[in-house]
Amino acid sequence: MPATFLVVPEWQGSGSSRAMQLIDGADAIAGDLPAAVTRRVSVPLGSGESLGTGVSRISALHTVRDAVAQALDQLAAAAAIDAVNATADPDPDPDPDPDPASIPRPRADIVVTIGGDCGVELAPITAAKRTHPKLAVVWLDAHADLLTPETSDTGAFSGMTLRTLLGEGSELLVAAPGQRLEPSHVVLAGVRSFDDAEEEYIRKHSITLVDVDALSQSEELERGDALVEAIRATGADSVYLHVDLDVLDPAEIAGISFPEPFGVTVAALVENITAVRRAFALVGAGITQFAPSSPDAASDDLSAVLRIISALTRAL
Repeated sequence: MPATFLVVPEWQGSGSSRAMQLIDGADAIAGDLPAAVTRRVSVPLGSGESLGTGVSRISALHTVRDAVAQALDQLAAAAAIDAVNATADPDPDPDPDPDPASIPRPRADIVVTIGGDCGVELAPITAAKRTHPKLAVVWLDAHADLLTPETSDTGAFSGMTLRTLLGEGSELLVAAPGQRLEPSHVVLAGVRSFDDAEEEYIRKHSITLVDVDALSQSEELERGDALVEAIRATGADSVYLHVDLDVLDPAEIAGISFPEPFGVTVAALVENITAVRRAFALVGAGITQFAPSSPDAASDDLSAVLRIISALTRAL
């Protein structure tokens, strides 16, 4: 599946003391991606202000969200041009020395957003929802990210990202009506750390949960079947996969800010992603929260990250 990679080294949404290492993580991943299909979004150097919203550094988060949205619009426009070029009659007298800008680019079927913290997902998921009204979002993450400015103890936006996409949160970041997710079209997968307010919200809205055991192994089902069935029950016709690397067990990857024990293995995650792609149209994906402690540590973890990227993009 042709893919374009959008690298967004946002750190302002993290509440971790390792937040700045998210920049290093994004850069490390970008260094192993094909340059021709990789684009970087500039992130403000400053931390930003809360602007009285209860969301730390929201001014920077707002700026990055808009920059990512603009980049996605430009990629969509380029893809539309490429589609037209692909159907045009070949030039009978081609220019032997063409302008590089005129050479048709490979068409990207999906955009894979590389974070950065989980807040980088605001614009990509909103864009996917706008073009695919029956979208399901699978939130592969150790944390539910369903807090609000009122229920968060830290004000860190990463813990509020999914709730904001569902339409609750600061008006500076909540999408317009019609571009917000519905709880019935969200699947929490691999989540194993909840605040009380998040558990209450999940119960109230009957959000589907697929736990680590169901993702990992079952006597009755193949790996991936439980997740596919959960998505199918939403009635969705397309899927966006959010992958926070802390969904993995800490034994599988070291470069994460908030490790939680008893996560999935890389092998199980890859098999689940593959099963979802075989069953549904994948219209976007994001990989977030890679925060290696050093360049050497990044190298140790990159094989796991690249296996996940391959699962999202390779031909099936």
